[in-house]
This record gives sequence, structure tokens and C-alpha cells, in this order.
Amino acid sequence: MAALTKLYILSLFISFSLVRAQTPSKSSSNPRALVLPITKDSYTLQYLTRLNLGTPPVPRNLVVDLGGQHLWIDCDTGYQSSTYRPGYCGSASCSLAKAACVSICPNPRGPGCNNNTCKVLARNSVFGGGIFPEVSLDVISLQSTDGSEAGPPVSVSDFIFGCANTWDLIDLANAANGMIGLGKERVAFPSQLSSVFGGSFRRKFAICLPSNSKFNGVLFFGDSPYHFYPGYNTSKLIDISSRFTYTKLHTNYERTASPRLQGAQVPEYFVKITSVLVNDKPIPINTTLLDFHRTGIGGSRISTVKPYTILEGSIYDSLVKAFDKEIATWKVKKAAAVTPFKDCYSKGHLAMTPLGLTVPDISFVFENKHVRWNIYGANSMVEISNDVVCLGFLRGVNETWTTTSIDMGAHQMQDNFLQFDLAASKMAFTNTLLLEDVECSNFKF
Repeated sequence: MAALTKLYILSLFISFSLVRAQTPSKSSSNPRALVLPITKDSYTLQYLTRLNLGTPPVPRNLVVDLGGQHLWIDCDTGYQSSTYRPGYCGSASCSLAKAACVSICPNPRGPGCNNNTCKVLARNSVFGGGIFPEVSLDVISLQSTDGSEAGPPVSVSDFIFGCANTWDLIDLANAANGMIGLGKERVAFPSQLSSVFGGSFRRKFAICLPSNSKFNGVLFFGDSPYHFYPGYNTSKLIDISSRFTYTKLHTNYERTASPRLQGAQVPEYFVKITSVLVNDKPIPINTTLLDFHRTGIGGSRISTVKPYTILEGSIYDSLVKAFDKEIATWKVKKAAAVTPFKDCYSKGHLAMTPLGLTVPDISFVFENKHVRWNIYGANSMVEISNDVVCLGFLRGVNETWTTTSIDMGAHQMQDNFLQFDLAASKMAFTNTLLLEDVECSNFKF
């Protein structure tokens, strides 16, 4: 009991230290919501946001990682800031980041390499490898919003992030300076912001990925209406939160060999899909693949670093069989595979609509049976040429380290609006905004 009491007191101390250390700029009142733009890199299909860091503020391009634990940045290249501070061993920032003390840096040179500081295990989730950035603190700034448009900038001092090396940027888009983690961790971006502002600043964030690399999508933090204008009238605003449906967010664990040895919780966002439909007809699936297991295997994950949804092999095969049966009635013929896709089609008999190509609808049904994520042509197909389109899903390779049966990828999320409520452990979504003649780029920055 005494040990538990000490642990509780330590937890309260760390939480208090974080709120006290991180403070909004005195020149700005506490906002209810903040906003960042999102752009699509057409070459890597990664999604980036831009954040001001340091003094003077310098814009940094960051790959958006929905399930990432940390904000980490390359500090080797052009990072000079008068408000930078390293996270020293024993500090609240190191404890909060669950970082390990590294007493000596062979050649101390400032950001990323100091003596008596701590390093944290982070991830480059595009490359798939671990990195060990130095825990650091500095000023960040982003814009406030009332939900209708971007407003005045707001600064936060002593924001905790990781100072990484240039080589940690491997496989990231050329413009990227690091990654921004939105996962379920106390040092992830959404939780740090809610700790700073407290009160009416809810532990929520929302994401809307653009389908076109020429226009911005949007990333919201806090609680806000979400006003977008339809394509037919830029003066009209639609609060798309009125279209929300909800499903539960589940906790999943690191993979283990035995259910008796449950791994640590992972910071990513998981939902329970119970069935998959093609034109409202269920496809045959081994439903145990969709369940969550104590070994960390199973379930369905939402990911912004996977360009396309990845399905476990048998689920993919079942989906394609049903899809081909439906599309064959429209006299659509199969075409040769185009990497990375396995199943492609002749475009000749397919018409274009506001929802994309007229192909069989695909639906993912959640545990509350009336809740569906409906996927139409704009999100199910990828146009390869004037003559060929491919089914925008990938067949998972059954490797020993594969854990998730369905990884919902970014292509299926484009022009769909998703809100993550960390306090209530639920996800809200709209299905495609194209139903309202709205795109993710229709927010007024």
C-alpha cells in the first residue's frame, strides 16, 4: 500500500510539473481549439503538417503519425533557438517521456547532444525502426480556431520533444524535418496540449486528409465545431460534426508469445470491425482474425503512415472474390497487376460520379452493428492511367511479426473526417465528405 501511495504522489507531481513548466504565451488567451494544415506529398504519399518551433520561430515540416508517441525533429540541420533547453536527468520532462539518463555525450554541441541528459526510445514509423532522440524543450506555435477559420497564433513554452539526428529521417518525404505523434501517450502532441490549456480544452483531436497534393487538409486539437464550405458556395458553412457516427476505441498490446505474458499497451488507435460488406453483402471471414487477443494479435488499426489499407491475406482474397463477382455484372474486365496493387481493372465501362468511379461499394461494419464506414470509388480505387484502375487495398504478407488483421490506411481516409476522443475512448467519423460536396481542403486557413 505504501508503494502504491508513493507511486500516486509521484504521478501527481509529474502532472503538476508538466502543467507548470508548459505555459501558453502571455500575449494569447487560452483557446478552445488549435489547428494545423496538412499537405500530401505526391511522391511518398505521406501527410505532413507545418509547426513553428523555437525562438525565432522556424517552420518545421513533420510527417503525421496518427499512432506515434512523440514529436521528434532533426536537430542536426539548422536548429538554433534561444529558448531551447535539454531535458536533464531526473527532470519531470524525462520522467514524463519515460526516458533513460545518458550521462555523457562524446562531443557536446548543443541541441541533441548534451551531458547529463536523457534519451527516449521513439520510432520512425515509416522506416519501421527505433531512434533515440535527446529529450528537449522549446517554444512551439500554431493557430487558434473557432471552428470556422484559422485565427491568431498561440505559443506554448517548454514543449517536450525529441532532438534527433539527420540520419533518423530515412524514408521520410524530402521536405520532412521529423514526425508528429498523435498517439495515446502523455508526451504525444494532443495530450501535451490538453495538459497545457486544461479547462475547456478537451482531450480530443480531429483529422481530415486531403486527396490532392495541391491543397491543404486540416488537423484540429481541442473541442470545436468543424465548419467546412461546400464546393458550390464558399460563403456557406456546414458543421460536419452533425454527421458524426461513433465507435469505441480499443486498447491493444505489444505482441507476446503467450497470453500469460501480456505486453505493454501500444499508443495506436484500434477499432473493432466485425464484418466486411461488398454491395451490402457480407464476405466470408474468419472472425477470430478481427478479435483482440492478449498476445497483441488481431483487431483493426487506423494509420496515417500506411498509404493504403492492408488486409490479412484471407480477408483480402475474400474481398477481391466478392468485388470481382459484383463488378463483372457491369462487363468490367480485369487488367494486369500494377505494383503495389494485385487487382486492377479496365476503366472503359466505369462512369465517374461525385463519389468517384462507379464500382461496388465496400463497407466496414463496427461492433455496434448499425455503424458502418462506407467506402466508395474515390476511396476504394486508384487511377493508374486513362485505361486502368486498381483496387486500392494491399494483401498483407503473413510474416511472423504481423499483428493487425486490418490496417486502415490513408487512401481510405482521404476526404473523410475522423475525430478521436481520448477521454471517452471513442472515434467519431463522417464517411466521405463528398456526399456533402465537401473536401478536406474546404476549410478556411
